[in-house]
Amino acid sequence: MSVLLVGISHRTAPVPVLERVAVTDTDRPKLTDALLASEHISEAMIVSTCNRIEVYTVVDAFHGALAEVGRVLGEHSGLDMADLHKHTYVRYSEAAAEHLFAVASGLDSMVVGEQQILGQIRSAYAASDAQQAAGRALHELAQQALRVGKRVHAETGIDAAGASVVSVALDRAAGLLGGSLAGRTAVVVGAGAMGGLSVAHLTRAGIARIVVANRTRERAEHLAETARAGGLDAAATDLDALADAVASADVLVTCTGAVGAVVTLADAHRALARRTLAGGGPLVVCDLGLPRDVEPAVSRLPGVTVLDMESLQRDPAANAAAVDEKAARDIVATELSTYLTGQRLAEVTPTVTALRRRAAEVVEAELLRLESRLPGLEDPERDEVARTVRRVVDKLLHAPTVRVKQLASAPGGDSYAEALRELFELTPGAIAAVSKSSDVSQDVIALTDGFIAGEDPRLRHFVIDDEGGSQA
Repeated sequence: MSVLLVGISHRTAPVPVLERVAVTDTDRPKLTDALLASEHISEAMIVSTCNRIEVYTVVDAFHGALAEVGRVLGEHSGLDMADLHKHTYVRYSEAAAEHLFAVASGLDSMVVGEQQILGQIRSAYAASDAQQAAGRALHELAQQALRVGKRVHAETGIDAAGASVVSVALDRAAGLLGGSLAGRTAVVVGAGAMGGLSVAHLTRAGIARIVVANRTRERAEHLAETARAGGLDAAATDLDALADAVASADVLVTCTGAVGAVVTLADAHRALARRTLAGGGPLVVCDLGLPRDVEPAVSRLPGVTVLDMESLQRDPAANAAAVDEKAARDIVATELSTYLTGQRLAEVTPTVTALRRRAAEVVEAELLRLESRLPGLEDPERDEVARTVRRVVDKLLHAPTVRVKQLASAPGGDSYAEALRELFELTPGAIAAVSKSSDVSQDVIALTDGFIAGEDPRLRHFVIDDEGGSQA
């Protein structure tokens, strides 16, 4: 069984598509049930925020499960498969785990380093768990992702990375406008997390007036209201009226996360014509969108300076944030390696345990056979024979079971477990029975490790019963 991720985010889809695919708390149980109805899907978790919808499933067949997830999302959003496919990304197995760790660390957010996503992942897992849709695989993946996110925020300065880009952009803008933004007018396009950061920084810089433009007027009104609550002259407008707003502005900050350009060359021409009539001066455009919100040709217009992410990231202050981001990615890579090693060991464990069970059964059968053939054997001799037989089996099994665990920790290690199953004729049913009793098996493995290595004489008569329990 492997993890399949199908997602749509601000990096791949425009806001209208994200809004149609968005999954509310009310929608989530119904969609989860629809996913679990598939014969290929055994576990499901849905992470849904204003900037992303990601469906994590545990599957036994990649293509069949992918088709089922696409069908469920298509029926929910009303989008046909062709439109949906254009905006989705797919990650499988190790890549799915790596992506979730990066998301939990804030590395895939519109504002790099934001911590809100941690709570959203926690809520997504809690909802899945409450619906009994999260089994061992998603439990371990989600819990490890939350641990990775917490470690990244605790050990790096990633929290300030997104804010530093905004700060650098507005400091550069102030320098281009005479050294200060105090008393000037700004237009902020985008009312998401980056838009909120921009308004906060502009307020601290002493801006006199802010106009917030957003595709959804309600969100623009909300951000403007927040700014007014802080004592700032702020208003909201529609994107259709952007040219009018820019005509009297000194700074334009764009941070929508849209896939296509929000400010086109034609838009800029209209705004500049109105600026000229209004007697406006130079305009500094801070394009904080990824991908770009502003068409590159706008930077060639007279009186307009465009500061995009590429130029901003060369600034020493932004470079410091880049160092924190690299440190965060290094942590994600280290934690991913540890997680994958653990997963590979977990996959081989049922095979090792089934082999030990098989050996115990053979030993006990042979001792019973000996008892029937030599009924007059004295107890001391009988015990010595039993100890000798068990000791021989232990020594024969020690090297292959220890070695297969070591080999399983490396990529492709599952092939060694498969070889072990073939060599000792371990049936899938026997291994599946061990897997179902995973809680008990972990204790058994810890005990039998000592037994096989000859470290604990108390375990000489330890066997595993057919139900996955233990007996002495």
